[in-house]
Amino acid sequence: MKLIVGLGNPGKEYENTRHNVGFMALDKIANYLGITFDKNKFSGNYAETMYNGEKYIFLKPGKYMNLSGEVISDFVNYFKVDIDDLFIIHDDLDTEVGTYRLRYQGGNGGHNGLKNIELHLHTQGYKRMKIGISNNKLVDTKDYVLGKFTSEEKEQLDAVFDIVVEVFKDYSQLSFDNLMNKYNKR
Repeated sequence: MKLIVGLGNPGKEYENTRHNVGFMALDKIANYLGITFDKNKFSGNYAETMYNGEKYIFLKPGKYMNLSGEVISDFVNYFKVDIDDLFIIHDDLDTEVGTYRLRYQGGNGGHNGLKNIELHLHTQGYKRMKIGISNNKLVDTKDYVLGKFTSEEKEQLDAVFDIVVEVFKDYSQLSFDNLMNKYNKR
């Protein structure tokens, strides 16, 4: 069983904000699979499906970003998900809009959601896809990540979300090394 988590903040006021690209990416995958987030458990909104003979759970933590590790930990423990089968999709301030990066592990880069995941899972060793939201040093970081995308940025993100679906399809068949080799551009 694989657990794919998109990070974001719950609530209408946070929809389509920079911090919610993880939720937006999961919506794109769910649309491709024809599934809906119709289940709730441990303060998480989730969907389940079989794909290429394997069970997948797609999770949107229902607690705020800085508490998302609590929800993820509950799902990992309840569904007995191996950390190697956990894949987190999140926003990244240090990556330009329209770009992304797959990684095996790494630091949290100051991302409060990743900090909380590390706190509750006791590891930095989980697969992740960082989706760029750029950074504007002239705006307070909190205000920036909770801000909306421009129409040009939305177009760039839509192209990345199309790639997210391709990454998901290949994730079910390729080793993560091969997945990174295929999708990470130098």
